[in-house]
Amino acid sequence: MSPKDLSYWATEAQSVAIRVSGDPAWRRFHTGRRGFLSGLALLGASALTGAAAPGGPDLRSGGTNSGSGRELRGVWIASAGNIDWPARQGLSADRLRADFEGHLDRSRALGLNAVFVQIRPTADAFWPSPFEPWSHWLTGTQGQDPGWDPLEFMVRAAHDRGLAFHAWFNPYRVSMQPDPACLAADHPARRNPGWMVRYGRGLYYNPGIPVVRRFVQRAMMDAVVRYDIDGVHFDDYFYPYPVAGQDFPDDEAFAAHGTGFRDRAAWRRNNVDLLVREMRDLVRAARPEAAFGVSPFGVWRNASSDPAGSATHAFQSYDGQYADTRAWVRSGWLDYIAPQLYWPIGWPAADYRILAQWWAAQTSGTDTQLWTGQFAARAGAPGGPAAWADPAELSRHLTVDARFPQIGGTILFSATALWVDRIGGVSRLAADHWRRPALGPVLPRLATAPAPSPPMAHLTQRTLTLSGGPGGRPFQYAVYRHDLANGSRSESDLRPDPGDLIALVPGPTGSLVLPDASRTVHYAVTAADRANRESPAVLVEPEAAGGVRSFRGTSVPFR
Repeated sequence: MSPKDLSYWATEAQSVAIRVSGDPAWRRFHTGRRGFLSGLALLGASALTGAAAPGGPDLRSGGTNSGSGRELRGVWIASAGNIDWPARQGLSADRLRADFEGHLDRSRALGLNAVFVQIRPTADAFWPSPFEPWSHWLTGTQGQDPGWDPLEFMVRAAHDRGLAFHAWFNPYRVSMQPDPACLAADHPARRNPGWMVRYGRGLYYNPGIPVVRRFVQRAMMDAVVRYDIDGVHFDDYFYPYPVAGQDFPDDEAFAAHGTGFRDRAAWRRNNVDLLVREMRDLVRAARPEAAFGVSPFGVWRNASSDPAGSATHAFQSYDGQYADTRAWVRSGWLDYIAPQLYWPIGWPAADYRILAQWWAAQTSGTDTQLWTGQFAARAGAPGGPAAWADPAELSRHLTVDARFPQIGGTILFSATALWVDRIGGVSRLAADHWRRPALGPVLPRLATAPAPSPPMAHLTQRTLTLSGGPGGRPFQYAVYRHDLANGSRSESDLRPDPGDLIALVPGPTGSLVLPDASRTVHYAVTAADRANRESPAVLVEPEAAGGVRSFRGTSVPFR
């Protein structure tokens, strides 16, 4: 990646900133993709032995990363296979918008603060891309213009609700069927057939061809530059999962580009390393405050293969997909890693507790955030292990997470399964761990930037109206409630505390009806920006003679 490439995307970003001041189809696809992960963990293992281990201490008032009170709470919204959105192909724009808003409203109601939306599932696009065709998951016909810009709508709708929008890309997957003739006639893979390989039941761009890597980077960066996203997200697909009896057909690419590598596996890992490291650089050049992260398969290597690996007996992404995720963390290439820990507590091949502890150890002492990926769709699914029939299993996972300060949040797969909530496992998780809203974590590299200005607060009876301070345009406001009657705080030492957070109000202006306006209750309000940095607080106080008074606020430091 040359300085010229970085300069191009940084300049392009500035230019754009100036210009824009339980369905059967779901089950089939899920079994073939994420459901496949469960099968991989069975390699060398038998059935689950016994029930899930009991949970740890009661954390109902807290959550993961309880030391800071910050927590990423996210959901994957998958488009491939029409798992979540669009629910099916060919829906009207009005129906698509309404359905997506429904996902966002449910996310907000559940207590989530981020959505991870799949916008480039199969070398196609959910925006008007100059590089790749419109997605057939949207219209039913690849390349067919839907007549509107879904990505622009989705980003704006998420931000209107105070939700961070992470754009989810699949770098190399071209199609989930093997016939190139089924692609749009002008698809880049058809115009450049040497870029593409057929493997198993799908088509893939060849990661070993440098021009292919540069092309997919440009295709993804088009969305990064043009849309006001909060993050760039890759999942577990780099080289595809291995197909029994087949090797990935890259002989010609290895002969042409593999000079200097001791073996093909090392070359393949280097190809993926280059993609990840270069995308980190490109994203930061174009959109410096956007997060860049990966959600890989949950096992890097087993300890039987590598002393640095986990005490598991499962598929290894280092060897099977050539994804050296541990090195990416230790090299600082990622803002966060969200390993897919899709197994229950006590599972012999891959115990959730063991993997949570292993990943916490890998991220310890680094600036890479750790968010666990949860298989919420598995809870209550027919034919699953006994542990997934227990409504408390998902909640136990977050109880485990809370034991490790390195774990700062979780992402749930996936949206439709959350709302169906077959056996109440998601509701149980939220009741046990998400009783209060939470601001997302601040990336360490962004923590020293200036905080927003304190908000302006106006109180009329019990309605609190909020707006940005001088020069400010807050993303949202955090409202904290302090009860003076219990003697836990003096009026002279009120500071916002995550345990007192009662509401997040989307910005740039907003209002909230306060639950109590008595003289024994004070409220503190902060403004938060898109990076989750908080301003000093303003205090909203009762009038000594009773009732409340209109108030602009008194600034106090926030920790």
